[in-house]
Amino acid sequence: MMSRLASALLAAAFAVSPAAAAPTLPTLGYTAELEGPVPIPPSEKGLQTITAEPFFKVSDEGLQLEGAVFDRRGDLRFVDVFGDRVYRLTPDLQLTSFATPAHFAPAGLAVHPDGRLFIAGLGNFKDTGGIIATRPDGSKPETIVPAGAGYLVDDIDFDAAGGFYFTDFRGTSSDPKGGVYYVSPDGKTTTPVLPNLAVANGVALSPDGRTLWADELSGGVLHKVELSDATTIAPFGTSVPYHFIGPAPDSMRVDADGNLYVAIYGQGRILVFNATGLPIGQILIPGRDSGHNLRSTSMAFKPGTRELYIVASDARGGEGCGIYRVQAFAEAPARHAGQEQ
Repeated sequence: MMSRLASALLAAAFAVSPAAAAPTLPTLGYTAELEGPVPIPPSEKGLQTITAEPFFKVSDEGLQLEGAVFDRRGDLRFVDVFGDRVYRLTPDLQLTSFATPAHFAPAGLAVHPDGRLFIAGLGNFKDTGGIIATRPDGSKPETIVPAGAGYLVDDIDFDAAGGFYFTDFRGTSSDPKGGVYYVSPDGKTTTPVLPNLAVANGVALSPDGRTLWADELSGGVLHKVELSDATTIAPFGTSVPYHFIGPAPDSMRVDADGNLYVAIYGQGRILVFNATGLPIGQILIPGRDSGHNLRSTSMAFKPGTRELYIVASDARGGEGCGIYRVQAFAEAPARHAGQEQ
């Protein structure tokens, strides 16, 4: 029980005199760094930070752009998920497109060593995703991963042998049904490499092909996987080097130095990690501080340069969607020239 002296002291501490009837209380307040809808987390404020410059306005509508990749001709390719279209932007800024099958919901692109476009689709966002391949102009479509396989395919990355990794976009934060899979170069075998992920999204292979990166949109984590071969994880070869704050890690790319670039969907920025998974920089999309262009989803290196092209959308914010660019830490690896990661 509390002593009389302790009770008296406590009562005195909480006593309010008539002269102090309206005391000044400790008060939380918005600073300039906190006023926007997506403030940069304190742990990331000290990172080297640059702001991308606008490069090309794709549409006045807030299309859901994804899957940026440069093809063999040097054209920038990307998709509109809900419009079922694959776009081509030429170096002289001529924009054309072709349609995917209806309700395919294209989300990622990659270029096969023979020049075909591999298009990842989310289908009905439940169980009808897959992969089709076409000529660069969209002709002669063929099925690579059928809708009946049950995946929701989001991103693709080829390895040097011509096989590829893809992410399965299924599950929730509490029911991780997605994962990373590998399809053999002959297309006959699909092998799970990193199962039980909460909406697996981005996937990228290091320049030497020995480290596989992946992230979880709903789980908010970055996975680093050391490989013994294309489908075998080295002993004690997995780790989670980073936990993202807020929404939500999306597509990713690597540069020639092994640095990893991860688009942050819902925050209008790109986080950059070194080859060990430590954050070393970030790229901001113009307008993010006022709540615009937050759907930053994907990016592509222009072959032979350090130029990184980022696609982002303002959704219903009124500023449409477009492409932004910066100079990255290093060039794209030769292995990834013309490939989406």
